[in-house]
Amino acid sequence: MTAKASRQPLSRERVLAAAVAVADAEGIQALTMRRLAGDLGVEAMSLYHHLPAKEALLDGVVETVIAEIDAAVGRLTTNGDGEDWRTRLRGQFLAARQIMVRHPWMPALLGTRRAIPVGLYAYYDGIVGTLLGAGFSHHLAHRAVHAFGSLPLGFAQEVFSPAAAGGSMEADVAEADLAAMAGALPNLTAMVAMEMHDGADPTLGWCDSQLEFEFTLNLLLDGLERLRDQNQVKS
Repeated sequence: MTAKASRQPLSRERVLAAAVAVADAEGIQALTMRRLAGDLGVEAMSLYHHLPAKEALLDGVVETVIAEIDAAVGRLTTNGDGEDWRTRLRGQFLAARQIMVRHPWMPALLGTRRAIPVGLYAYYDGIVGTLLGAGFSHHLAHRAVHAFGSLPLGFAQEVFSPAAAGGSMEADVAEADLAAMAGALPNLTAMVAMEMHDGADPTLGWCDSQLEFEFTLNLLLDGLERLRDQNQVKS
C-alpha cells in the first residue's frame, strides 16, 4: 500500500469498497474485520466507527452491490413510452445478472440477510411500475413479482445445490456423484448428466447458467404477456 493510499480518509464507502474487493478476490468467507483493516492500513477498531459489527459490514456489502445493480439499470437506454415492457424488464434483469456474475458470492450472502436491503424497494417499485404501465392489474403484477422470484436480481434461486450442501461443483467430482446415483435415480441422473454445463456458459450455481437464466426469464415474460392479454379481453 502506498503512503498516499494510507493517508486517504477512512469512510464507510471506502471500507465497503475494500470489503467487496476482498470477497471478489477470495470469497466472502475471507472477509473479516482484521483482514479488511490490514488491506486498508488501519487498526481494526477504526472500522467499528463506520460499521459497528460484522453483520453491519455484511449488510453494507449487500447494499453496495445492490447500488451497483441500480446504477447498471439506470444506464440502460430506453425507447421512451413505446418500449415493450418485456424488453425493458429483460434488459434490467440481465444487467443485474452481469453484476452478480462479477460478484458470484452475492446470491448466497443476500439469502442470509434478515431484512430486505433498503435499495431493493425502489428497484422493485420500478418493476411494478413497468407492469402497471403495460396494462397489468395490481393483482397480476403482484403474481408476476412472486413468479419472478430472484430473477430481477440476476440469479435463479435453486432448491438444491450440491456446493451449498457440502458437495462439490468440480466436474470430476460431480460426475462421480452422478455415477453413484445412477442406479437409484436413473431419470434424474440422466437429465443432470445431459445438462452438465461447459465452461463457456457463466454460472452462479448448480443450475443457474446464463442459458437457463434467459430461458426461464423469457418463458415467464411471454407467459405473463398472454395472461395480461386475456385479462384485458375479459375487461
